[in-house]
Amino acid sequence: MQLFCKNNHSFEQIFFVVKRINFQLIKYNFVPLLSMSLFITSLNSGSNGNCYYVGNESEAVLVDVGISCRQVEKRMNRLGLNIQKVKAIFISHEHSDHINGLESLIKKYHFPVYITPPTLKNGGLQLEENLLKNFTAHQPVCIGELEITAFPKFHDASDPFSFIVSSHKVCIGIFTDIGTPCKQLIHYFQKCHAAFLEANYDDKMLEEGNYPFHLKRRIRGGKGHLSNQQALELFISYRPVFMTHILLSHLSHNNNSPELVENLFTNHAGNVKVVIASRYQETELYHIRESAVSPSVLAKRSKLISTSIQLAFSFS
Repeated sequence: MQLFCKNNHSFEQIFFVVKRINFQLIKYNFVPLLSMSLFITSLNSGSNGNCYYVGNESEAVLVDVGISCRQVEKRMNRLGLNIQKVKAIFISHEHSDHINGLESLIKKYHFPVYITPPTLKNGGLQLEENLLKNFTAHQPVCIGELEITAFPKFHDASDPFSFIVSSHKVCIGIFTDIGTPCKQLIHYFQKCHAAFLEANYDDKMLEEGNYPFHLKRRIRGGKGHLSNQQALELFISYRPVFMTHILLSHLSHNNNSPELVENLFTNHAGNVKVVIASRYQETELYHIRESAVSPSVLAKRSKLISTSIQLAFSFS
């Protein structure tokens, strides 16, 4: 880049102003808008397979791989997502609808897999040892500019976890296969700009359906799944003011209805976009931006940037 000094200012003076601009932008946490956002999609959600994508412009993670490698490739390609952006996979628990496609995907792409030893053992997975990574509850794992934090949940698996993925204060939650909306879930839900939230069954449809009693008890027990009503109560009571999207996930094929869930949440959603994550195809790719910055802070940043740029141009 060439600099032309019409007013005979020295390069040292120009450098000082440019340096000042950089300092002030850093001081006020100014980063490009794309860096302050995340892209999310559900590649599939349901008892036939679960796989969730969260990423920025340069890197991404998958949470669970319950669909085939071919389907992951196909669905990402339809959304214009490059699979080479995926830098790691996080596994929530060992049930087959969360790990069915993991071995084939890893065999082809050699992604690191973050999985706890009990989940690895009980899932019967055969993965390259050098690709295995452990994680610890509440301790963030950094993948590029992404931070992934796991926390325990109530589910009938050996070592089940939920996750949040964050970058530059934008936070996405992946909350499915949850028996009880515990305090930890509430704590992390309140941080989210968007969330994949389980709404597994309608109470009446489950009660009147043809599932055997032991299975009904397992589903609505404290280590089963969240009902529509439980998910709605969590959403109404604890959604943060800056939440923009709720992706209702892991709907039962037999004990729920996408239309029922959508109508139930839409009546209470306000400005939050309600999305039903399908068990047959990927959702749209959603761009989630930081929206919790107060207008006064934005005005201050805008004024600062404008003033600094005018100063810079005064040297040209």
